[in-house]
Amino acid sequence: MTKQLKQQDVQEKHRWRLEDIYASPTEWEEELQKANKDSVKVLKFKGKLSSADGVLEAYAFCDDFEQRLEKLYCYAMLASDRDLADSKFQEYRTKAYTLMVKFNSAASFMNPELSKLEESFLQELIQDSRFSAYTYRLEEIIKNKKYILSEAEERILALAGKTLAGFKETFSKIDNVDLKFPTITVDGEKHPLTHATYAELLSHPNQELRKKAFRTLYKTYEGVIHTLCANFGSSINKDNFLATVKGYKSALDLSLTNNDVPSEVYGKLLSQVDENLPAMHDYMEFRKKQLKLEEIHMYDLHVALFEDAELRLDYEGAYDLMLEALKPMGEEYLQLLTKARKNRWIDVEETENKRSGAYSCGVYGVHPFVLLNYKPTTHDVFTLAHEMGHALHSFYSSKNQPYAKNDYSIFVAEVASTVNEVLLLKHLQKTVTDEKIKRYLLSYYLDMFRTTLFRQTMFAEFEREVHTKEQAGTPLTVDYLSKYYLKLNKKYYGSAVSVDRQIKYEWARIPHFYSAYYVYQYATGITSAVTIANGILSGDPKALERYKQFLSAGGHKSPYEILKDAGVDLLTDQPYKVAFGEFKSALKELKKLC
Repeated sequence: MTKQLKQQDVQEKHRWRLEDIYASPTEWEEELQKANKDSVKVLKFKGKLSSADGVLEAYAFCDDFEQRLEKLYCYAMLASDRDLADSKFQEYRTKAYTLMVKFNSAASFMNPELSKLEESFLQELIQDSRFSAYTYRLEEIIKNKKYILSEAEERILALAGKTLAGFKETFSKIDNVDLKFPTITVDGEKHPLTHATYAELLSHPNQELRKKAFRTLYKTYEGVIHTLCANFGSSINKDNFLATVKGYKSALDLSLTNNDVPSEVYGKLLSQVDENLPAMHDYMEFRKKQLKLEEIHMYDLHVALFEDAELRLDYEGAYDLMLEALKPMGEEYLQLLTKARKNRWIDVEETENKRSGAYSCGVYGVHPFVLLNYKPTTHDVFTLAHEMGHALHSFYSSKNQPYAKNDYSIFVAEVASTVNEVLLLKHLQKTVTDEKIKRYLLSYYLDMFRTTLFRQTMFAEFEREVHTKEQAGTPLTVDYLSKYYLKLNKKYYGSAVSVDRQIKYEWARIPHFYSAYYVYQYATGITSAVTIANGILSGDPKALERYKQFLSAGGHKSPYEILKDAGVDLLTDQPYKVAFGEFKSALKELKKLC
């Protein structure tokens, strides 16, 4: 077994340069101390937001302070994620988060106070050039006036934030700490079962091992299923409670209105996926045939259809490949990617005690930072392209928008990352000659759709059902939740996949269900990204120009409208036709190669 690297053993060029945020931990500590004192200064604006000058001064103060908060928290998070065993940086992270809660509570008077002002006055502010950075924020206040509670009520909800988030924390503790999975033995060989190894075991070529891992994992969840059900049901009740208190029709209405997304988008996604489920069923039939199995089960959906198809590129080779694949994005985009590599925006290597996975974190006024745990696999090559898509989205938005408008919505967050993946995949399809890799790439693309468009939409349909039923007074029992989830599973995967009793408990292990109406955005994200990538590759210069505007848009208006400006209207059939057309075309091509 290879000994894991320590952070200090990694080449400097492959490590974050956190000095770009603060020169030293001492500077961070000094800034935290100052920020703690300054946080309460927001209260001086309380009761003084009736004049344009008062509002402008308050907004400017909040902009400045929130930028300071962002730098404090991001530095602490990045430093702690680089070494989770370093208690000093864990403490930094806690202190920064505590300050965020303190400030948000102190500033909770602002929206209620502004919402009480006459709409005509707020419209005057929007027309005032001094408020150009705040036009969208003011428009949202006008639109949501009826949902903003009194100052006292908003303060109570702000103070209750940590308590109301407790269901998510409880799930995390049960799932990551209390649940203990046994070691499984197949053919005399022991295999430790954990959250991390489960994905590996489901990818193992031995079907008996996959089956045992699947059944053992769900048997463990069954042991605490009633506790998980009670916690999940309470979380759904919390979502519906907040919607009712705020005056929304439903938790779905609250979520989409808060994100400024038309509620019809949700229904459009579900209906379009439902219409195209036969294509998913066809793919399941193909998997069954390709794996040469009499029966295909849920635990057979992650095993590779084609072996020995890894690109096996080291990090530098993968980066060069990405640069080549993203040439359609233009010279400026490539120069930024080169700058990111040269100037140490990326922490590359897997090291001892480093946070697993990958992410991008934008820091306004500095630059984005990307965490990787790079291995020479095809998957990690795509992960690199994905995270750099996020990073450059953050870069362009920060460069082109004032702080108040730079942060883009979750609704569009997965678009830029997926565009990069699609461009990389299409480049490889054109350039690789090895048929094994060609087949692998097509299966990779199909599984992107399976896991992101189809599966996340199935989750979205489940979420809508349980929120609706709970709001109507239906008890969310283990029996009800499990029966409905199993019904959806059969619907989405089709008759080719044999029903496994245990899959009915999958709802109990999905962490995203504790963030109401979040998952559908993965599905709309891939749908949008495929449409945009195809437009760029068509050679239409207007398509690239529209996309660059999308990257630079931040959150200056509704995310739905920002996507529409990029050529994607999610209330029409067109983007779904493109996405499902890609899926069907990839499956047809793969069948030819087999």
